[in-house]
Amino acid sequence: MASLMDKAKALLVDKVAQIKKPEAELTDVDLKGVSRESANFNSQVSVTNPYDHSIPICDISYSLKCANKVIASGKIPDPGSIKENGVTMLDVGMKVPYSVLLDIAKDIGSDWDIDYHLEVGFTVDLPIIGNFTIPLEKKGAFKLPTLSDIF
Repeated sequence: MASLMDKAKALLVDKVAQIKKPEAELTDVDLKGVSRESANFNSQVSVTNPYDHSIPICDISYSLKCANKVIASGKIPDPGSIKENGVTMLDVGMKVPYSVLLDIAKDIGSDWDIDYHLEVGFTVDLPIIGNFTIPLEKKGAFKLPTLSDIF
């Protein structure tokens, strides 16, 4: 009897593993703008839905690291849903206070850019499977505007 249960469990695991799942990719990370209080960064996530119905997004969590320090992190609850049989573009906005940027001034001062490592967890609610998190990450550098760029 235990052998039959093991075979049934193995069959179920195999079938669930073959189910198509949504795919996501971080396509862009940019300095969106600056204000008196903070620098605003924006990331775009491209999500492909293989199903013929929309999929609700549970949340998007993010962590932006510079100079091995977390300078922005948070969670965007219930950002909507992914449209059926297509690609949905989502924005992940991050606000970084200048006081935090001063902590990483050594990195900025050497080449007037900010080297970053962005980690995003994209959680969707799939039928039968339940909550499914797609981990994403991207490394790069933000080139900061000079005074001549601002004025």
